[in-house]
Amino acid sequence: MKISKAAAAAAVAVALSLTVTACGGSKQDAATDGGASGGAKDKLVVGIKYDQPGMGLKTPDGKFTGFDVDVATYVAKELGYQPDQIEFKQAVSAERENLIANGDVKFVVATYSINDKRKEKVDFAGPYFLAHQDLLVRADDTSITKAEDLNKKKLCSVTGSTSAQNVKTKLAPEADLLEQGGYSECLTGLENKKVDALTTDNSILAGYAAQEKNKGKFKLVGLNLSNENYGIGLKKGDKELQTKINAALKKMVEDGSWQKAVDANLGPANFKSEPAPQITEGS
Repeated sequence: MKISKAAAAAAVAVALSLTVTACGGSKQDAATDGGASGGAKDKLVVGIKYDQPGMGLKTPDGKFTGFDVDVATYVAKELGYQPDQIEFKQAVSAERENLIANGDVKFVVATYSINDKRKEKVDFAGPYFLAHQDLLVRADDTSITKAEDLNKKKLCSVTGSTSAQNVKTKLAPEADLLEQGGYSECLTGLENKKVDALTTDNSILAGYAAQEKNKGKFKLVGLNLSNENYGIGLKKGDKELQTKINAALKKMVEDGSWQKAVDANLGPANFKSEPAPQITEGS
């Protein structure tokens, strides 16, 4: 079948148009993929906590501070992003897996303990920090030196906290457990002697104690009531990103930036962190 010159020219024009469109689409995808493909990079969206001083905190003036923020910023730099290219998104505990699965964030750095149940839904890089459940008491309190000392005393934690239940069911069953909506309420109760202790991860407790307004008021008892390995959560199956983040975490430890971030964010509470843990995820 013969094709006229005009028809042939039209066909070529259509083919070229489709090629240009396809190329344009690929570039756009690369520009908005958070940088995982190594294409053009506009913004990297990272999930963090907004309400944990020392770890992940959004200040009233809109700035972000904390150890997790420093880790996220360092990792982003190794992925090719400058601080002004990072968009921090709030990642409350119950929503972390959904944010990752839905693609709302590229990864999550939010006191995110690695466990088997979570690994069914997301992958992790790291761990980058080892925390332990501990107790926070008033600075002048010498009556609580172990978990069993909480029997007959008032213990505070947030509603539904596994930390509080761990103490209540396993370590000090006669403790009088008070559950509040947030840690700030527990701190107020602790300062006003309405409660005798607050329990959660030592890293979170140290962050609260290190706040300027709280310096000298509280102390960590120094107990290791559980092991909490914090990892960076990412979409399941993204081995390329997992490998890159693990490499960034190793470099952060090796060049001293990791210890510097720990000291800057948690040091004011006389917090003695564990050494940086060995990376196990993805290996």
